[in-house]
Amino acid sequence: MDKITVRGAGIFGLSIAWELTQRGADVQVIDPNGPAARASGGIVGALAPHVPENWNPKKQFQLESLLLAEHFWAAVEQVGGASAGYGRLGRTQPIADDAALTLAHQRAETAATLWGDAAQWIVRPVTGTAWGAHSPTGYEIHDTLSARIHPRQACLALVAALAGKGVVVQPDGIDTALTVHATGVAGLNDLNASHSRMVGTGIKGQAILLDHAMPDAPQLFSDTLHIIPHSDGTTAIGSTTEREYDTATGTDAQLDAILSRARNAVPALRDAPVLARWAGLRPRSRSRAPMLGPWPGRPGHFIANGGFKIGFGMAPKVAKTIADLILDGRDTIPFGFEVAASL
Repeated sequence: MDKITVRGAGIFGLSIAWELTQRGADVQVIDPNGPAARASGGIVGALAPHVPENWNPKKQFQLESLLLAEHFWAAVEQVGGASAGYGRLGRTQPIADDAALTLAHQRAETAATLWGDAAQWIVRPVTGTAWGAHSPTGYEIHDTLSARIHPRQACLALVAALAGKGVVVQPDGIDTALTVHATGVAGLNDLNASHSRMVGTGIKGQAILLDHAMPDAPQLFSDTLHIIPHSDGTTAIGSTTEREYDTATGTDAQLDAILSRARNAVPALRDAPVLARWAGLRPRSRSRAPMLGPWPGRPGHFIANGGFKIGFGMAPKVAKTIADLILDGRDTIPFGFEVAASL
């Protein structure tokens, strides 16, 4: 097979390039902005599942991807020698009221059916440890499926692993007969310009990084916030969801409000110094699911876009699915993920 071009050195592009390379393909990666330059250069990295109810292809795909992640990232780190910050340490959520407690118990039952032996959804009294969020009911949910990753470090770990296989991210190059377009918001904007309706858009998110070390602790989900202790001794909090904004990468008072909410929810964070503030646009497709598969009207060209907030969690399965399609001619793209669903 001739060389395969992957355009885009964000999480989808790099993961696809890695999977193709692992299977013996000759790959080039092109991105004029360099790796992890935009949405994939973030700081949060919550690899958390959808709730185990109202099951659909998107939730099944995500479950399979989360279960692939440990092996995927271990192979990346082994070849490249750089840490992705991956750790399947679970997630804890306080339960706000009696109705939520009843629902949590119901979800524990459905998780046992839908997740099988792969993971657990546990409803338990709060543990009373120093790392936790206030729970009005005295109960919390702990799931063993959630994992954390450091987005920018993960992308750089993929770059290192690809380099170990002789693949270097290039600033420019020419498309080959087989080309994957994993170009995020820029790619969605290009599609918008050539279609009569919006195919996708960038949704802004702001996040903040604190100097608080809990590297072996589970992530917390409280007051709609993801609070992620990273392996490097930092803790990330995010994020906003902004459809309207003045600047794509600027932070503002909305992030101050997030920090205040996180400190109110988690006492351990009240005095933690701020290390960094981050903002960027996440690519969301019209269908709200990832866009995967052949580019209609462009033989040999494929699209992988629309990761939005769950791109890192979806990446191992996205990479496998695109590689299956290109290398083996096997189409395992779930219903609703097809490019046509957003076009």
